[in-house]
Amino acid sequence: MNRIHIVSNRLPVNINIENDIIELIPSVGGLATGMRSVYKEYNGKWIGWPGLPSDDLDEELTGRIEQKLIEEDCVPVHLSKQEIDLYYDGFSNRTIWPLFHYFAQFIDYDHELWDAFVSVNQKFADKALETLEEGDTIWIHDYQLLLVPEMIKSKKPDVTVGFFLHIPFPSFEVFRILPWRKELIQGMLGADLIGFHTFDYQRHFCSSVRRLMGYEISFNQIHIEDRIILVDSFPMGIDYNKFRDASTQIFQRPLQEKSELHRELEKYFLISPNRKLILSIDRMDYSKGIPNRLRAFSRFLEDYPEFIGKVTLIMLAVPSRGTVEQYINLKREVDELVGTVNGKFGSINYTPVWYFYRSLPFENLIELYSSCDVALVTPVRDGMNLVAKEYVASRTNSTGVIILSEMAGVAKEMGEAIIINPNNTKEIADAINQALIMPLDEQRERMSFLQDRIKRYDVFKWSSEFVKSLKKVEKIQNSFYAKKINSKIMDKLTAKYKSAEKRSIFLDYDGTLAGFKTNPNDAKPNAELHEILYKLEEDPRNVITIISGRDRDSLEKWFEGHKINLIVEHGVWLRKYQKEWKMLSNASDVWKPNIRPTLETFVDQTPGSFIEEKNYSLVWHFRKAEPEQGELRANELRDELTTMIANHNLEILEGNKVIEVKSGGINKGIAAMQFLKNQNFDFILAIGDDWTDEYMFRELPESAHTIKVGLKNTAAKYKVESVASVRKLLLDLTK
Repeated sequence: MNRIHIVSNRLPVNINIENDIIELIPSVGGLATGMRSVYKEYNGKWIGWPGLPSDDLDEELTGRIEQKLIEEDCVPVHLSKQEIDLYYDGFSNRTIWPLFHYFAQFIDYDHELWDAFVSVNQKFADKALETLEEGDTIWIHDYQLLLVPEMIKSKKPDVTVGFFLHIPFPSFEVFRILPWRKELIQGMLGADLIGFHTFDYQRHFCSSVRRLMGYEISFNQIHIEDRIILVDSFPMGIDYNKFRDASTQIFQRPLQEKSELHRELEKYFLISPNRKLILSIDRMDYSKGIPNRLRAFSRFLEDYPEFIGKVTLIMLAVPSRGTVEQYINLKREVDELVGTVNGKFGSINYTPVWYFYRSLPFENLIELYSSCDVALVTPVRDGMNLVAKEYVASRTNSTGVIILSEMAGVAKEMGEAIIINPNNTKEIADAINQALIMPLDEQRERMSFLQDRIKRYDVFKWSSEFVKSLKKVEKIQNSFYAKKINSKIMDKLTAKYKSAEKRSIFLDYDGTLAGFKTNPNDAKPNAELHEILYKLEEDPRNVITIISGRDRDSLEKWFEGHKINLIVEHGVWLRKYQKEWKMLSNASDVWKPNIRPTLETFVDQTPGSFIEEKNYSLVWHFRKAEPEQGELRANELRDELTTMIANHNLEILEGNKVIEVKSGGINKGIAAMQFLKNQNFDFILAIGDDWTDEYMFRELPESAHTIKVGLKNTAAKYKVESVASVRKLLLDLTK
């Protein structure tokens, strides 16, 4: 892996211009911290918006800023005020943000916002494409750039693309309401590795891919023609040592170096040494559950009045999107709730809620983390929430308790916290009481476990794990391309084909010669396929055999007039050209009455599924079924059938959206070898797409040219991407 470039909405620096002097100030956020080490280590560039509208910059100043950024390996994507308004404040934060956080009532469905989102994503993609060189890898971040992976992949298919979503991915039932749902999914699928904070978000995404796009998903791999896309969860960490060291140093500072906030906190504890502090830090956002948090604190003081005058909630709300109506209303509600709580429970000497509507410097955050006995982290939806981890890292004496929403991604890895439902004010109130009376020994035990885990899996570990997975997916793709038929392999194959005196060509049908259809009877050969077969048949050296799981009647009717042989039902029947049908194996159908009722039950339970009956097999089709339900029912049916056939000479075949029960001892490999018996072919070609064809690939002589359609692991020597690739290959052989 050569260079790794980072693409995000913002560059990892803030630009300060004072007295005509340009200063770049490094950002201190978690993403900037984690990614700075990656793009520096791999000699990459960071591509993003510099934070200043292009309208405010003249040409001379723009050039100077760009030169400064280049010195820091940063590549700017300049955006106008209108683009920022429509793309960032608009579609990103008025459409995607509320949708992905389950606030459907706030979603803006404006087509103008969508058009701007597409246009600006293309700007980012174009800048990335200008930067990319052969062998480079690119890692794209977050919801503002969901379309960029596909925009890059469509222009440079060989580049390895990673994408990480830092917010939740919603369930399909929520995601489906978006008019541009398919476009967003398609954009993300341009990446070779797609990362989420938790397995739940990963599962929701895969569900939407399966239902909207119909792609096959095996474990955490999405199969799309000639590509495998890995989907995985990587819980983001923090720079643990940075918070730990800062917290340690704060308590070692002499009085004159302490901040005003630190001195106020010390004065508070000096006057009231037994008072407790609860900390709440969040952006002012409706996803953070701030109003419910205040209601829960009020409920706590009502239910546990002995704590009135002894507990203070420090609520820091960082301003965010203050011009948007929903945020204006939210701030008004929070202001009113703070006033209500303080008016109801406060006195001259006691203010229950200390409310700060501002951002604080890093030093002050550390002082709050270090001083507060309880951290109250109760978002109604949150991708990860690093505040909880920052609090843990700052507790140098290993005391303190976290009350944590089960809706935060971080809850999956912080089981030692007190986990609550953020909508249950009574549960939160009780949790506050539990936290305040928790013995120090228990606090230290819980906190020590949390600190060990968070220290071990920090932001640097997170980024290195993602890069490791990028290298892994690159190897998987390369293993496919190693078997993929390229021009050199095709030239050798053609040369052997041309020099052969007698050729046997075995061709599977569904998924090989013809694409899959929702209704199997609609997969008839079209004019192009007939023309290709006729050209192959013109050469008297060719013996062509279609070897399929289909029934006799369909293939006989579809290929009437062709000089070809037919092997059907996975090897039960053979019909040589101009001959009668012949059984290749002593198959039986006496078992059908025992198996059919089970299949019928699954048809009743799975809308869209149906049974196909062949001479010596029964097939349950679920291509028309709802994708996830179909896969679930298929697994259940396979397990049930496995038990039923245990003492019978029967086999279960799993094809593409089908489960087939047939007589045992029959497969394409046995049938192909019987067909070849006593015949001297000096060229054998076999092409198939699913695991029933693997029998054929394994049984045929070592000299045979075996070709798998698709990406799955195979015993075949070579691979091609699709039905179209198969048809082109066969046509090229006839030239």
